Amino acid sequence: MRREIVLDTETTGLSAEGGDRLVEIGCVELVNRMPTGNEFHVYINPERDVPVEAANVHGLTAEFLADKPVFSRVARKFLDFIQADTLVIHNADFDVGFLNMELRKLSAPLISGNRVVDTLAIARRKHPGGPNTLDALCKRYGIDNSRRTKHGALLDSLLLAEVYIELLDERQGRMQLAAAGQKSHQAKSGADLKAQARPKALPARITDEEAKAHTAFIETLGEDAIWRRYQ
Repeated sequence: MRREIVLDTETTGLSAEGGDRLVEIGCVELVNRMPTGNEFHVYINPERDVPVEAANVHGLTAEFLADKPVFSRVARKFLDFIQADTLVIHNADFDVGFLNMELRKLSAPLISGNRVVDTLAIARRKHPGGPNTLDALCKRYGIDNSRRTKHGALLDSLLLAEVYIELLDERQGRMQLAAAGQKSHQAKSGADLKAQARPKALPARITDEEAKAHTAFIETLGEDAIWRRYQ
């Protein structure tokens, strides 16, 4: 079993070293590259103001976050969810930088780079002409991101999970496996029984006059006509 966690964060700004803090974490569990429905999502009180520029991006204000837990209150649940599994992140250095800044304050184990898959790096290799933002990749792969009016850690993780499968060229294989599984299920559930007879016969497709004309024509072909083998 291969377990991966697609992860995204929202913050008060762009610099963890400059005093910005986490305000939201969203995670989606994949097992063998398939979403399981198991998710982790939390809003975080950053214990500081939220600049209007950041609030315009994700819609999270200091007033909204005031009664939310601080990071130290949710850190254990977060670490228990991600365990030691691979993290799939878009522009991973940014998110990991903020997460490790918060974990360092708690003297908790840090997230190492060797357990992180950066989908931005994959996208840049696969589509060097770009653009390779999450919105651009959703558009490229026909993924519906109409709900993404603002950035949101959980929604962005769900979208990134779909983008990740596309970047790995695994969607077709996944669909084939799903189809094979469906056929197997049908066989086991009795789909191999004989087809039922029609409750009502289909109406004839030729008229009586056409049938008589055809018979008369066959008579003109002689005893060796091939048509007589199928009468």
